[in-house]
Amino acid sequence: MLMEALHAVPYSCCGFNPLRGVSFSASSSSSARPLAAPPSPLFSPLTNSGRGRRRRSISMDSARASIGLLETLQSQINTEGVKVEEGKGGLPKLVLTESSGSQAEIYVFGACVTSWRLSSGKDLLFVRPDALFNGQKPISGGIPHCFPQFGPGPIQQHGFARNLPWSISNCENDRGSPSVVFELKDNKYTQDMWNYTFLATYKVSLEKNKLSTTLVVTNTDDKLFTFTTALHTYFSALAAEVGVKGLKGCKTLDKVPDPVNPIPGVEEREEVNFPGFVDCVYLDAPQELLLKNGLGDAISITNKNWSDAVLWNPHTNAPGNIHKDFVCVENAKINPVSLQPGEKWVAEQVLKVS
Repeated sequence: MLMEALHAVPYSCCGFNPLRGVSFSASSSSSARPLAAPPSPLFSPLTNSGRGRRRRSISMDSARASIGLLETLQSQINTEGVKVEEGKGGLPKLVLTESSGSQAEIYVFGACVTSWRLSSGKDLLFVRPDALFNGQKPISGGIPHCFPQFGPGPIQQHGFARNLPWSISNCENDRGSPSVVFELKDNKYTQDMWNYTFLATYKVSLEKNKLSTTLVVTNTDDKLFTFTTALHTYFSALAAEVGVKGLKGCKTLDKVPDPVNPIPGVEEREEVNFPGFVDCVYLDAPQELLLKNGLGDAISITNKNWSDAVLWNPHTNAPGNIHKDFVCVENAKINPVSLQPGEKWVAEQVLKVS
């Protein structure tokens, strides 16, 4: 175990402690504030050993601290069906296991769900093989957050929520179905880009054949703010065989010809597919879509208060042939949400295999 931990630097080395101020009762809330600066690398710089091999330079004290952090976090959570593990790049992740054997994995970094496995072991989500797990770059895959901005704009692409560690404020198990609540607050890093105070909570719940998420954004500032947001969900798929039903009649913004000046239109197809590069916004989308992933699964995607949808596949713009193995079907809020001080916005997404 110690040798495995030599590959990880604890979050405390980066100025973040996911245990600070955390309790795990049903009414618990966290006073922990996330990172006050851009995340530091979880690995110390690679150094040359002098024999042509590059190794991570890390102290034994850091290794022991990494082990202690995971063990302490697990003891604090102490919830059936919720386990803390060291993930890729040494990043902590939570593994939810429900009573029938299905599992979900969520990284504390970005509160990013990276895996949703059925009891058969089949994973319905996709993480790109070129995804970085270094505590600096967003995780490319699973269900990344886009907040407080979706796409390009005044601040960095897709905002900052996906490249900050979140706090863990609550864990529960309801009759074999585990859930965890993550929390993100403003800090100097966020305010340098977006000068508002806020609280975002994100609940992930796992049931048999169902994965649910609830995002709540609260304006804790003394002035109005606006934001856009999305869940950039990557599904495992045989892209050439994928079909998405439920979008016929929606107004569309096709960003393939020119992402800055998308072409407006209306979707006429009963079932939308992915014949090549796809990047299309569907305005005022219905509350339920049906995704046939080409791998034998029909996934219902239902939502409350996510008013829009986005279909995306980079095709040959992505390296290698990875575009063949996934599609993104995203719930989004394209038109800005306005919140007065004290107001909150709530949106839910439910993924279910029929």
